Amino acid sequence: MGRLAHRSAGLLALALLASCSGSETGTTGKAAPASAAGGATASTAATPAAGATVVVNPLDKSANIPTDHTIVVAAQSGTLKSVRIQGGKAGQLPGVLSADGTSWRSTRIAKPGTTYTVTTLAAGADGRTAETTSTFSTVKADKVFDLETVTPNRYDTGLTVGVGMPVMITFDQPITDRVAVERNLTIRSSKPVEGAWHWFDDRHVDFRPLKYWPAHTNVRLEAHLAGVRGADGMYGKRDFAFNFKIGREQITKGSTDVHMLTVRRDGKKIRTMPMSAGQGGAWKYYTTSGVHLAMSREPVTVMTSPGIGPGSPGYYQLTVYNTVRISNSGEYIHSAPWSVGSQGYSNVSHGCVNVSPDNAAWFIKNTLIGDPIIITGSPRPLEPTNGWGHWQESWKEWLKWSSLKAAPTMLIH
Repeated sequence: MGRLAHRSAGLLALALLASCSGSETGTTGKAAPASAAGGATASTAATPAAGATVVVNPLDKSANIPTDHTIVVAAQSGTLKSVRIQGGKAGQLPGVLSADGTSWRSTRIAKPGTTYTVTTLAAGADGRTAETTSTFSTVKADKVFDLETVTPNRYDTGLTVGVGMPVMITFDQPITDRVAVERNLTIRSSKPVEGAWHWFDDRHVDFRPLKYWPAHTNVRLEAHLAGVRGADGMYGKRDFAFNFKIGREQITKGSTDVHMLTVRRDGKKIRTMPMSAGQGGAWKYYTTSGVHLAMSREPVTVMTSPGIGPGSPGYYQLTVYNTVRISNSGEYIHSAPWSVGSQGYSNVSHGCVNVSPDNAAWFIKNTLIGDPIIITGSPRPLEPTNGWGHWQESWKEWLKWSSLKAAPTMLIH
């Protein structure tokens, strides 16, 4: 998964020219041209009649400008009335004007392979105005990358999810510039939380909070990836935004030793269900211990024996009803009328959590995708990469794979 300080017109122009990144220096004197991207120098368009000088960085007619280069416009001995940077079909590049009207800088990444026209209107000390124009072109893209999948989504998970729900992004191309991509992934929420992105590999990056989401929080993912560099010669294809909501807090806890599931909603116990977990013996027949998340709700699921084909000892193929998936290794909480006699007393399953038909029907109806389901007592731990085992990692472990580390979410406007 900067702000401009007030300066006098001359000093601010000098500071802006001194660095493309917008850092300021405390020197005095007249502004001197600074190097723009690709070795070019900033262009200066003088307008003597109006008594103002407009400086644009990058240089007029510059080529191969990086898409993340901050476009800076400064007025000396005058003020900027308007700045417009238009990129044809790529649209307008937005920016912000300083409070004193002496500088403007872009706030979004440019599109690759685009020629932009910079049009400025500045006023001199005598109040008269003059317009200047310049152009620059950005580096061309050899290929683009896009979002392949985003979870949660309205089709698979619905718009309201549980308090444990991570935001999961899969890219269609390997990302090598993780910092650039992560910097342009924003999570906004109606209630501020601390959270961080985590790269599982070069195509998968996920976000989770330090603690579970507060109940009834509105969340928005903003992926400003159009033009973002993902690797050498590869740039983001488009921007993406998605809104979802965190529902009530529901946490289910179960023990393979006590053989019971307890469901609490907003801290209040609302249901207790006898259960039967994995019988063990073979490692694959243990139910995993750890913080699972509800991954899907399936009215009907056909289950087959893992690693055993038809005709082999131990093979089975079974149709089960009202199932809630909790891992990628075939674990579900599901209806099991054949084991009702063992539920609450012993573990007899092949790894799933068995409950009665009535309890299974209630559980699938009352579970949101992303609800935490915590199982204890088994010697087999849930791996962080087994399904949505994100909460299996400590916060310190989670941050090891974050390029930008933890930060509070931004508030939804």
